Amino acid sequence: MNLLKKYVVLLLISLGILCCGESLQADITDTNPTIDSNREAPQPIRKAGSKNVALVQLIQGKTVNRNYANALPTLLSEIDRRATIKIDTDPVIISSFENEVIFDYPFIFVNFADRADWTLSEREQQNLKSYLERGGFLYIDAGINTEFLRKDIRHGQHHSFADWEASPEVKDAFRSIFPGKEFRPLERNHPLFKAFYQGLPDPSMLPESVREFVIDEKWPEGTYSAVALTVKNRIAVLAMPIISMGWGKNQLGNWSTTIRFRIRENSAGLSEYLETAAYSGARFESTREDGDKDTIYCQKEALPAWAHEPGDTWRVFRYYQSREISDYAHIFYTQLGINIITYALTH
Repeated sequence: MNLLKKYVVLLLISLGILCCGESLQADITDTNPTIDSNREAPQPIRKAGSKNVALVQLIQGKTVNRNYANALPTLLSEIDRRATIKIDTDPVIISSFENEVIFDYPFIFVNFADRADWTLSEREQQNLKSYLERGGFLYIDAGINTEFLRKDIRHGQHHSFADWEASPEVKDAFRSIFPGKEFRPLERNHPLFKAFYQGLPDPSMLPESVREFVIDEKWPEGTYSAVALTVKNRIAVLAMPIISMGWGKNQLGNWSTTIRFRIRENSAGLSEYLETAAYSGARFESTREDGDKDTIYCQKEALPAWAHEPGDTWRVFRYYQSREISDYAHIFYTQLGINIITYALTH
């Protein structure tokens, strides 16, 4: 059965999703008392009957070795708690796109590092082509990585520095399925970024030292670096830098990871100083959203130290860490994940 027809009921369900999204913008962490202990918990949404939507997760190899094991179940639990859709919080696990069970589900999630080899078999190519043409949606987390993060696949699991294009392995894999099609940057005004939540979470909890950069540059208007492959005029494959590191909670309901912010800062005389500074690490070029290039200087492996930007501007990276910063990042990444799944299921 055509996936679009099979899940047409989700278009009706989405009416409830879209109506409640704006008013719930910052509510996603009300189980965490550090966010707002005075906020009243939202009324649970009553849902009768069995779960009618489940998602697939691809893990190549032993499932116990997957990255951020509790990330997707936690995100699905948040969707189940907040939206009118009845969603199964336990993803269906597959080890290969050869598994035809994918045709029973509308959405596949895969962490780039959970597949060791992105060379697709002929059967995988056939299945994915049919799946995507029939309305299926594939999301590849950590599918965008700049060069200094690609040297070791583990680096891309801890950094979100984007190169505004899919990783070479991802591009090659889908070029074999859809010759002539390319991943294109997703515009910041794309409806995906407004599918459930719109804009940034309330930034008042952030320290002043990072607030302005987060609002203006890091995640402008609650959007993110993303590239998409379109099939029949709809997004079929979406790739982003790592965001699942911000989804997971442990059995106690606490975030499983600590996230810090990397901020680019400028100051008087910095350009003159850095232009002649000595460094011991590597140097890489990174493609910006506007197509221009940044030159990234790394003092330590996979740790950017400063950047030479277009217009002959130099800026240094500083790293900030606090409970408020980490909590805010978790809220943002969770909202972004909910937007992705909501958009996929309603388009």
